Amino acid sequence: MAEAHPVGFQWVMEAKRRGATIIHVDPRFTRTSAVADLHVPIRAGSDIAFLGALINHVLSNDLDFREYVVAYTNAASIVDEDFQDTEELDGLFSGFDSERNHYDPKTWQYEGAKAAPSAGQRDPAQDAGPDEEPDPGAEQDNHKSAHEAAKSESHGSGGPALANKPIRDETLQHPRCVFQILKRHFARYTPEMVQEVCGISPEQFRAVADALTSNSGRERTGAFCYAVGWTHHTVGAQMIRSAAILQTLLGNIGRPGGGIMALRGHASIQGSTDIPTLFNILPGYLPMPHAGMHHDLEEYVASDAGATGFWGNMKSYMVSLLKSYWGDAATPENEFCFDYLPRLTGDASTYTTVKSMIDGGCKGYFVVGENPAVGSANGKMQRLGMANLDWLVVRDLQMIESATFWKDGPEIETGELVTEEIGTEIFFLPAASHVEKAGSFTQTQRMLQWRDKAVEPPGDCRSELDFYHELGKRIRAKLAGSTDEMDRPLLDLVWDYPMTEDGETDGHAVLREINGTGPDGSALSAYTELKDDGSTACGCWIYCGVYADEVNQARRRKPHWEQDYVASEWGWVWPANRRIIYNRASAAPDGTPWSERKKYVWWDAEAGKWTGSDVPDFIVDRPPDYVPPDDARGPDAIGGKDPFVMQTDGKAWLYAPLGVADGPLPTHYEPPESPVRNPLYGQQNNPSRRKLSDASNPINPSFSEVFPYVFTSYRLTEHHTAGGMSRTLPYLTELQPEPFCEVSPRLAAERGLEHGGWATIVTGRTAIEARVLVTERLRSLRLGDQWVEQVGLPYHWGRNGITQGDSPNDLVNVTMDPNVYIQDKVGTCDIRPGRRPRGPALTTYVEDYRRRAGIDMTDPTDGGTDR
Repeated sequence: MAEAHPVGFQWVMEAKRRGATIIHVDPRFTRTSAVADLHVPIRAGSDIAFLGALINHVLSNDLDFREYVVAYTNAASIVDEDFQDTEELDGLFSGFDSERNHYDPKTWQYEGAKAAPSAGQRDPAQDAGPDEEPDPGAEQDNHKSAHEAAKSESHGSGGPALANKPIRDETLQHPRCVFQILKRHFARYTPEMVQEVCGISPEQFRAVADALTSNSGRERTGAFCYAVGWTHHTVGAQMIRSAAILQTLLGNIGRPGGGIMALRGHASIQGSTDIPTLFNILPGYLPMPHAGMHHDLEEYVASDAGATGFWGNMKSYMVSLLKSYWGDAATPENEFCFDYLPRLTGDASTYTTVKSMIDGGCKGYFVVGENPAVGSANGKMQRLGMANLDWLVVRDLQMIESATFWKDGPEIETGELVTEEIGTEIFFLPAASHVEKAGSFTQTQRMLQWRDKAVEPPGDCRSELDFYHELGKRIRAKLAGSTDEMDRPLLDLVWDYPMTEDGETDGHAVLREINGTGPDGSALSAYTELKDDGSTACGCWIYCGVYADEVNQARRRKPHWEQDYVASEWGWVWPANRRIIYNRASAAPDGTPWSERKKYVWWDAEAGKWTGSDVPDFIVDRPPDYVPPDDARGPDAIGGKDPFVMQTDGKAWLYAPLGVADGPLPTHYEPPESPVRNPLYGQQNNPSRRKLSDASNPINPSFSEVFPYVFTSYRLTEHHTAGGMSRTLPYLTELQPEPFCEVSPRLAAERGLEHGGWATIVTGRTAIEARVLVTERLRSLRLGDQWVEQVGLPYHWGRNGITQGDSPNDLVNVTMDPNVYIQDKVGTCDIRPGRRPRGPALTTYVEDYRRRAGIDMTDPTDGGTDR
């Protein structure tokens, strides 16, 4: 966090000054480790084993916050008798289809509770043509598709829908209740197993376990902070679920000083999922409709229309979004232009799109604020894909590698690509930087903050807002007068944003449209005001309120000394300016604070409402003893003791009966490329992992003597992501002038590497070179009877800029998490002293490694070992 998110880390240091214990778990010793009370070195990709052992420690020693767990989680819910765990199936859950590498979660359900997916939840990888008829058995088989790949984002404001609440055993003694299943599932995750899998000693493990559990309960809370690298694994979603299970057992969710902070950091990764740049969701995590399933609006919202919790109002959110898009053209008679929306017909995620470029299926591509030739996994695949396009638009501050690969990319040097044979027409359009434009961005804690323009952009540089607004106007002008029905969605689109005095698109107007307006055209104040009759329009329901009272709430900057510690007048946090979501959990079931020390939101019996330091995340006048009638739906079905108001049962899910593609509980699997066997189960890798088959994406075999070491990538403070904003600046270049690799003294001695000298790092994809940094910051790890060495690689370098070098991401194989399609960034490699070969000799060098490793290039995804 200190290395990659230094501005936010100041508050960690403030907490330490006040007595907080800081624990840093990371493969390498960094700036964070230097100020932490304890640094715990861990083998990259083994986090579930570590977190699972902490869960086991809590459960086996009765250290959970029992009153919180019983009242606020699904620990008491009873699971179907047909469910089988990894303990019984040697690393698999019941319902696995080995031919499709896919789970049917029917047996994962609660006893007596039929589960249904959130509306629109179907497998985006399932092919569906526009004329395909819906499956007549689809309603009966909803459970088969609700957990499918790329669904996790659409549960960003709550879990998938359950038709009714489960049977519960509040004593937690039933052998099939979630609590007992958890205990059995994590029983084998012991300190000794952690040492064998992660390389963490039992003594270090116990120090972490004692610190965490002693700082949790009624009087104390602990927080988890993880950087986005935690998602870069084939089990990334389950790593984060492991942390969520642990924090929930300890009562650290919905309470001040608790929670899990995803260090999304730089503007505006959070905004890119809220107002999505993802293929599978619409604004506010509304799922994209599927071509083969959703022929009308009612069918789309049917599964959620009767659900418990605020997802039950999904039709209001969706209709308001459609009104925002198409205004007067969206009427009840035409289902508010629902048919204008595109439909999913398959997987359109990033890496699948790159594969489509290589295969000739994708002809044009926009690269905006990204540099895939350097910043994405398997850079060679990215460059081969872009070289096969008809046209490519690159918008950036500098002439990045994704704009110049056709003349100076690594494949030009090796002869695998020839400049004169690349037919891609590339348009480079200069972009305004963050200080050269005004607008809102959304940061780590879901906070919208407004930036005023500091300086005018130079020359032809323009903001993204201006670019897309102008592009939309030009497309609409070209289609003007068209009678083709296919053009109606563009021609009917509301696209009339006002301009500022200096001739730029007014971002305030866009933010106000996102906020939403009511029947009289005035700005709305909360998403609870949205209607399903077309009388409200809202560009993103979770952002409703950011322009309340016709004031840009994101622009507020009241100093902290003029308000309380929650600082509710600094920026605006979705939803409803609520700083901690699910904060009803900060009070006991009877509505009183768990402790005076951690008092945050509580029930004021005299006033008959919830009150406190924050905006209550609850129906404000619903008393703690309220029991909803059995036939209640939507928000009316939320009980007075159900703080997790976006979940359909009102509880935090320790066990996921639906919505996760690779199992209801986190399970340790080895990365697709691993030097060791999985000591917990016969199942070596995540059985549902997504493979991408292409000759440019071969996978190294596991347990290979040819590729005996582990590599992983990371950021440096002095450089920014793919380097386009930092490798071009002399002062930052001076601080980190060359690409380097970090290795332990033991590995340096084993391979003859000299500190300050050159090393060549090789995988089945390519070889790169870097300067050698021999350091004890990267420790040798003892796993059972073998040593495992890790090679650390900062990933910022490429062929352009003041400082240049090979890109470590060229080494990475693309095998993905089945929930969100994010690649694993841990792989195996070899490292040798000296510089890599040049020209065609480089491909010969890598081919020799493939031959010796036995990589079958006719089936390049077959290098991993399953069972």
